[in-house]
Amino acid sequence: MTPTSEHSDSGPQPAATSTAAPRSRRPSVPARAPETGLDLYNRVATENSVHLLSRYSSSFGAASLLLPGRMRTRIAAIYALVRVADEIVDGPGESAGLSTAECAQTLDALEAETEHALATGFSSNLVVHAFAQTARAAGFGTELTRPFFASMRMDLEQNVHDQASIDAYIYGSAEVIGLMCTAVFCQDSRVDPQRPEIVDAARALGSAFQKINFLRDLGSDLDALGRNYFPGINVALLTARDRDTIIADIDGDLARARAGIGLLPRVSRPAVICATELFATLTRKMGAIPARELLRRRIRVSTPHKVVIALRALIVGRFLPSRGGR
Repeated sequence: MTPTSEHSDSGPQPAATSTAAPRSRRPSVPARAPETGLDLYNRVATENSVHLLSRYSSSFGAASLLLPGRMRTRIAAIYALVRVADEIVDGPGESAGLSTAECAQTLDALEAETEHALATGFSSNLVVHAFAQTARAAGFGTELTRPFFASMRMDLEQNVHDQASIDAYIYGSAEVIGLMCTAVFCQDSRVDPQRPEIVDAARALGSAFQKINFLRDLGSDLDALGRNYFPGINVALLTARDRDTIIADIDGDLARARAGIGLLPRVSRPAVICATELFATLTRKMGAIPARELLRRRIRVSTPHKVVIALRALIVGRFLPSRGGR
C-alpha cells in the first residue's frame, strides 16, 4: 500500500513492522526567488522588443532566429528602436494627427530619451531601455545613434536628394545599424568589430538593405510620402535601365558584405548569410519583372522560400572558412 492509497472499509488494519532500511531523502532544492526589480524590468523590455520585431519584419525576424538566444534579443532591441523612430517619420505619426513639426518634436524627445538611457542605463520607455542595455553592453553609443536620428529628421525635411545628401542619409539610416549589429555579434568574442574589413562589410550590408527597401517601396514612397531616394532618376517614369543601374549598385554592396562574413564570429554567420541572401533574392525578383511594375506592387519572398534560404544559411555558415573570426 502506497502512502497515497486510501484504506479499505473492512476495518482497522494491524500495523506492519518493516525491517527495510529507511530510504535516503534527496536534499531539498530551495525555491527560486521571484524575479523582481531591474532583472524583471530588463526581461520585459527585451520581450517587448522581440515581439515588435516579430510583428514588423518577417525577413529580418526570420534571419535573427538563427542567432543564439541572447544575441537574438540584443539584435531585436536595436531593431525595435529603429522601427519606432521610423514610424514617427513614415506615416503613423501623421495618421495619428501630428503635424510635421510635432513629429519632429516627438523624434527629438525619443533621441533625448535614448541619450539619457545610454548615459544612465535606464528608461521608462521599454524600447529605449532595451536598446540602451544592448548598446552599453556592446560598447557603442551616441557616435552611432546621432547619425541615425539625423537621417530620420531628413525624412521630415527633405523629399529629393542629391548624391551627397543620400550618402549621408544611407550612412545614418542603415550603415550605422550594420555597425551596431556587428558590435553585438563580436561582443562575447575575440573579434574586433573595429577591424577595417569588418566595418566596411557591415556598412556595405546596411547600405544594400536600405537600397533594396527603397526599390521595393518605390510606389509607396512616391505616392504616399512624395519621396525619391534615387538622385538623377525620375522614379515616376522608372525604366529598365534605371532599375538595372540601381540593382548593379546593390550587387556591389552585397559583394562587399559577403567578403566580410568569414571575419565574424562563427555563431553569427548563419543569420548574416540568411539576411544577405533573403535580400539578394528580393533584388533578383525585382530585376526579373517590368520596371514599372515596381511602382504598383511590393515584391516579397514566400515563406517556403525563406525556409529554404535559412536552411542553406545554416549549412553554409557552419562550413564557411574563417578569416579571423571564431
